[in-house]
Parts: sequence; structure tokens; C-alpha cells
Amino acid sequence: MARVVVDVMLKPEILDPQGQAVQRALPRLGFAGIADVRQGKRFELEVEGPVDDAALEQINTMAETFLANTVIEDFTVRVEEVAHRGEAK
Repeated sequence: MARVVVDVMLKPEILDPQGQAVQRALPRLGFAGIADVRQGKRFELEVEGPVDDAALEQINTMAETFLANTVIEDFTVRVEEVAHRGEAK
């Protein structure tokens, strides 16, 4: 079994009010030196069988039509290695 991660972020030209709120709160909480914060979404998909070109194409289509609003968001798809039970990642 493999894990495919889809990260969805607002496009750079789109305002991110949640990210701005976090960025403004950080100095009040004692965290300095952070110039900007962008908030996004992460989807972890456990895939049955191999993650071949056909599976990645299906996941890209899924991300483009369902997981991300491509008018205002960009997404990336990557395969992560899944540790077997009892093993450290």
C-alpha cells in the first residue's frame, strides 16, 4: 500500500486571511522572524496497489476536480513511502 499526498494552497495572488491572522498572532505568542504565513490543505490518500502512471493520473484528476478549487488554488501530488507496521518511518 502506498500513500499519495495532495497539498492544496491558495494561489500567490489570492489573499489568505487565515494565514494573515496566524502571522499577526505569532509575535504576540513570542515567535519572531516570520515574514508571511500561507495556510493550505493536505490530503493523504492510501492507495491500494501500485502507484503507477494511471493511478497518478486519476489522483491528479481527483485533485483538479474535487480536492482543489483550481480557480483560486494550486495543488501538488507526491508519493510518500509508507512504513510497515512496527517500523519507524
